Formats: sequence, C-alpha cells, structure tokens
Amino acid sequence: MNVAVNKDCIESLKKEGNPIIIAAALKESEAIVNACKENGIKALAFCDSEKRKDGTNFHGLDVIHTPELSKKFPKARILIATQQVQDVVDQLSELGYDEFYSALELTKNYDVNVYSHKISNSFMETRLSIYNKSHEAYFDFDKTYMRSVDVMITTKCSLKCESCSNLMQYYDDAKNTDSNPTLKALEVLNQNVDHISEFRVIGGEPLMNKDWHKIVEGIIEKNPGRQVFIYTNGTISPKDELLKKFENNKSVNFVITEYGKLSKNLEKLQNQLDKFNISYSSTPAGHWVDCSTIKHHKRSATQLKEVFKQCCVKYLYTLLNGKLYRCPFIANAANLNAIPDNPADYVNLFSDKDIDKQIKRLVKGAKFFPGCDFCVGRPYDPSSKIGYDGRGMIKAGIQTKKPLEYKTYK
Repeated sequence: MNVAVNKDCIESLKKEGNPIIIAAALKESEAIVNACKENGIKALAFCDSEKRKDGTNFHGLDVIHTPELSKKFPKARILIATQQVQDVVDQLSELGYDEFYSALELTKNYDVNVYSHKISNSFMETRLSIYNKSHEAYFDFDKTYMRSVDVMITTKCSLKCESCSNLMQYYDDAKNTDSNPTLKALEVLNQNVDHISEFRVIGGEPLMNKDWHKIVEGIIEKNPGRQVFIYTNGTISPKDELLKKFENNKSVNFVITEYGKLSKNLEKLQNQLDKFNISYSSTPAGHWVDCSTIKHHKRSATQLKEVFKQCCVKYLYTLLNGKLYRCPFIANAANLNAIPDNPADYVNLFSDKDIDKQIKRLVKGAKFFPGCDFCVGRPYDPSSKIGYDGRGMIKAGIQTKKPLEYKTYK
C-alpha cells in the first residue's frame, strides 16, 4: 500500500474526523502533546511498538501496544511523533491505517521555555531539532540524510555485560581507535551526504579512550550546529579540565545509562555536568532486548527482509575503523571476524570508489544486508517473534567474568 504522509497537520487535525492517535511515546512526544493542546488538537491516545509501554499513561494519554490499536480504534488519524517516519507508515498501513500526519508544523515553532518537561529544556530542544530535520528530510527524497552516526571510538569497556548489543563481551583484545583516522573518515562521510543530524560517540565505554575529547572537538569543529551525544555508563568521571572544554556548549550532550552500584561515579559525573552546564540525560538500564548472540541462521531472502523490516536499530549507522555500516551489530561482528567479510555490509570510506553512490546504496537501496543473517533480530516488539529468534526482554547489565567464545571467519 502506497500511503502519503501529510506535511501540514494543524488545520486538518482540528477538524472533525477519525480519532487522533500519536505514534509513538518518546521523550519528544511530550512537546507534541503540549503543542496539540495549544493548537486545539485533541489526541485520544498514544500507540507504541514497545510492549512494556502498553497500558501505561504518558503525559495524560493512555498508551496502546501498536499491534492492538485496531481493536480499539479501527479508524484513526496517525500523528507521527517519532523520527522514523517510514517505520510508522509501514507498520500501521499493514494494520489498515491510511491517514498519516507529520507533526513538523507543530514542532518547528515550539518554544521549549514556555513549558516544563520531564527532560531538561535544553535536551528537549535538541531532540526536537533532530525530529524536525528528520521529517524535513523525509519530504526531500533526492537528498541523502542520516539521522545519526554512531562514531565508535573504542572496544574497551569498564563493564562486562554478557548481553551487550554492541558485542563488547566477545572482545579479548579491546582497543581504542585513533582520533586522526576517525576524524578523517568523518570528513569523507560529510563530503558525500547532504545532512547528518547527530553524532553518537560510543564504545564500549567512550571515556576509556584518552582522546575522546579530541574526537568530540573535531566533530563539533567540522559540523557546526550539529548535536554530539556521548554515551556513557556512569563508571568514569573525566577530569574537570576536559569537561570545561565543552562548558555551555549546546551541541554537546551526555547520555548516561545507570547500572546501579556498577555506575560508581554516576553522581560525581552528574555534578560535573551540572557545574559546566553540559546537557545530559540519565536513565536506569532496566531491561534489554536479547540480541547479542552471533549465529548463522541461513534464512531465505524473504525472512531476511522481515528481520530487517522489524529491526529497531537499522538507522544506527556505525563508523568503525574507516568503514560505515548500517548498524552496530554488523560493525562489531565484522570487526571480530565473527561474520564473513562481505563488501555489501559496509562502505569503506578510505578505499571504495564512488563513495557517494555506495553510501546511497547503504542508506536507501538495501532491503537487508548479508550480516543480518547472523543476528537473532532486534525488533521493536520482541514478544511478537516476527523477524526475531532471541529470548525477548532480559535484565540489563548482568556481568560476565571473561570474554565469550565465538566462531571466527578468516
């Protein structure tokens, strides 16, 4: 079913018609709820693909598990609150919905300072900026747009999580990446895409790379106005003189995952970030989708398309050692030699010819990648078992004493 998304929403949604449902219940969705009220738009509920949110109340609206939406609202107008526009359209059009709206008209003039939010106003402003750019890019089909790029600067980690989705538990010779080649690869990437909204500096634990600040500074210098998110686990507090480099810098954001007692420097890090007025969010790890087993499934093309379609990380483009991958699983599985080397899985930013065309292939052309056949899947809804062969939701942060064994390909 070919379904169009309406770019202008305010006047259409103010009119009488089918119930208005917001998809999905995310941090920036709070702003969309506020903007709806401000403009006289009455949304009735959220729908969300994550089963754990079903039955909860989010900013005054009930959350319905997306596969169950048609039972309560067989007809609805869908207001898209996520950056992944096409995923929402694909999933809900299969359920029979055909009336979709971008919230861009609501968010582009939203003043974060008028409201108080569950997250800081600066972090909300950042999320909305990325939302706006992703929706603008959706309507500009000719451009190559990447919502985010994971810049992987180390395979070292201060924790040893046995079910790490980035596969750190398999490394027995973890290493930092050098800053110069990393920044050079990013320069090549920037020259061959139209826009990247955010850069996510990750590991492992990125603060274990002594040059983490140089890489962040390099990204900011070459990408003015873009957002940089540093993903950390609260075990390390950098020196004040390093954090001071980013004092009052609205482009830098820390994303802290809390692992209870394991995050031994959590409070110290939060105090440092407050001291230097650096934006951050801090969230308990909770539970993960089990998706870290490396196994050759020998799926058919039809099955692989379904795995890719259901995948919730297929837009987490990952840069590792000069190669751009579609997701962190394939990036690290390839780096570990845990899957066969296949040029269809990546773009080599230093040696491939026609880099711009290769990036377009990676971003727009593929229905799945060879490396997908070694992944159990990472769906929005692991309870459905569609395109998924894992254990479902598992407790986050369980530690292993030594690296896990795996089969290697040479």
